[in-house]
Amino acid sequence: MEAVERVTERIGSDLCRSDVAEFDAFVRRSEERLRIALVAAYGPSEGRQAAVDALSWAWEHWAQVQAMKNPVGYLFRVGQTAARRLRSRPIPFDGRVAHFDQPNIAPELAQAMRILSPQQRTVVLLVHAFGWTLRETADVLGISHSTVQVHANRGLDRLRQNIRNDQGGDHAD
Repeated sequence: MEAVERVTERIGSDLCRSDVAEFDAFVRRSEERLRIALVAAYGPSEGRQAAVDALSWAWEHWAQVQAMKNPVGYLFRVGQTAARRLRSRPIPFDGRVAHFDQPNIAPELAQAMRILSPQQRTVVLLVHAFGWTLRETADVLGISHSTVQVHANRGLDRLRQNIRNDQGGDHAD
């Protein structure tokens, strides 16, 4: 795993072998979800770097992370802080969330998604582009299931309305 290698290179191997093995297992279980969520929120470059930064933080604070009820959700917040440091201005959505096995977003949909709030856009991408459940999305983003549902519904409603308006009609589906 690229992320494991980058994190351990960056931090070194000062802890005991059992800590390294437990951290490695954690990264194998959690890295992909964390990376996808951060890429959905901040774009491919900043999202990937934010995931590496969050996992680096996790390694430095491994005893604390191990005791957490929702470590991936907490690391998403750590990654958000890292992404904000990487870019001081708002991140324009250009539809480039894809990389190899991740979904591409059609250009017209990418344009329409710019009207969504960052939270709505992240939820819509995770639930509808990546196929995450509402519960999985809530856990990683550290928000309630009902909040995810509201963001998904409102985001889709705004997208439908925007696309209808762009097509010059107000007719129902």
